[in-house]
Amino acid sequence: MEVKLLSHTPDPERLIAIAARSCVSKRSAHELISEPDEALRRSLNKVLESGHESVIEHAYFTFSIKGISRACTHQLVRHRIASYSQQSQRYVDLRDADFVIPESIRNNGEALEAFRAAMRGAAEAYSKLLELGIPPEDARFVLPNATATNIVVTMNARELLHFFGLRCCLKAQWEIRALANAMLELARGAAPAIFERAGPYCLYKGICFEGDRECPLYEKYVLRRD
Repeated sequence: MEVKLLSHTPDPERLIAIAARSCVSKRSAHELISEPDEALRRSLNKVLESGHESVIEHAYFTFSIKGISRACTHQLVRHRIASYSQQSQRYVDLRDADFVIPESIRNNGEALEAFRAAMRGAAEAYSKLLELGIPPEDARFVLPNATATNIVVTMNARELLHFFGLRCCLKAQWEIRALANAMLELARGAAPAIFERAGPYCLYKGICFEGDRECPLYEKYVLRRD
């Protein structure tokens, strides 16, 4: 997969700090723009430490994601506090589509042969249906979850923290976990203070919603907080 941060709110941490400070000031946010960096930094740190996360919703991040499977995007779009624009299988000719191959299959010669045979069969059936005059919106019904796709995703900073909390977890499916980690690296580069402790919930908040005491991260991040 290929993940790029297309755009984000300019100076997101300063914006969030101004919004936070406006909640406890007689002055409006536009009157606080000239506040010194140090004062705003203190406001930002206080918000992040106290868990008052509503103000970080003011910062948005937009990602371009290329080459992930339809199986992965089916999971991704379950995060409903976001905006998505996905490559359409109705309008894009997918006769030369790529297919995402899981490592478990790639590392097993017999499984890889069976997988590739299935992908060839799906691709041939798709092409045959188009040749027979079947519209792409119907021909696509034979395409598998492995079909590679592109998608644009916009999330605010608070939803990103939630997304990372769930999808950076070692219990998350491997492909969306890889996607989440790639997005986290880019988000942290743009807003290091906001995403400094971002990651699976065990790291972010010291909580394991899976309750998996056998997980290698459980002792490291959960028990040590207790």
